Amino acid sequence: MNRLTVLASGVLLVSMVMFGQKPVETGPPEVVVHRTNPHVDGGAPTTGSTGSLSPITNHGGPVMSQVTAYLIWYGNWNQGNGSDTPSGQGLVRTYLSGVSGSGYYNINKTYSGVTGTVSLSAKEATDNYSLGTRLSDADIKTIVANAIAKGLPSDTGALYFVLTSSDVAKQGFCTRYCGWHTHASIGGADIKYSFVGNANRCLNSCAAQTVGPNGNAGVDGMISVVAHELEEANTDPDLNAWYDSSGAENADKCAWTFGSAQTRLSNGAYYNVTIGGKNFLIQRNLSATNNKCYVNIDTGQQ
Repeated sequence: MNRLTVLASGVLLVSMVMFGQKPVETGPPEVVVHRTNPHVDGGAPTTGSTGSLSPITNHGGPVMSQVTAYLIWYGNWNQGNGSDTPSGQGLVRTYLSGVSGSGYYNINKTYSGVTGTVSLSAKEATDNYSLGTRLSDADIKTIVANAIAKGLPSDTGALYFVLTSSDVAKQGFCTRYCGWHTHASIGGADIKYSFVGNANRCLNSCAAQTVGPNGNAGVDGMISVVAHELEEANTDPDLNAWYDSSGAENADKCAWTFGSAQTRLSNGAYYNVTIGGKNFLIQRNLSATNNKCYVNIDTGQQ
């Protein structure tokens, strides 16, 4: 979900479809309808349409040929609460280090100039509540700037993920969106960054199911949003490249749909992709070739 920018006037513009609605991009963020969790009543996550959707076009801006992901862990990721844990962090690393070249991420290769290559940097940052437990949108930029100042490389070909633990309240998180991406000048460089909160704070809003395929519903749900933001930042890093007439980016077009190739595990959770030996339930992404949503472009699985 996804594009967030601040005009010179200070007005915040954000496009949000994480809850299945797309507010008009004029003025401050609008509250969207709180999305219900389809798995609560025992139903499988939404499969979504197999037809062509309205066109997505390139508006002339650049894409990122390949992406390096940097992780900034904000809050306490060693709480032992079953979600904000080192093993939860490991799930995020497994996904990001294994997704490159997969049938899922190759969907992004349908966008001219995108190689579908993702690398996870071994360099990470930990921020132990430097700005407290209640964050604003502007605080996310500050967290990224501080992490770079303290040792993370300043990399214009990267996406910096600010990943908050579930005890951190973020303006708009759980009520307006589950994550977003944007860019800003930090230290004179055009830095792309993303916010994604631990879905354990609001499973009925920011996860497709209340039981995760890896036994960590919060982080399992979080990874679906990480995937969503990664592919959007790859194809629309400066918010002026690939999006449709309403402002929706590639992953926005397929938001909260998971295709028909879902398998249910013994714990009741569903998954649709296997990355790095782990199962994940990931939102589909849009092919620029035919404007259809896919789970695996290599096999044609929608």
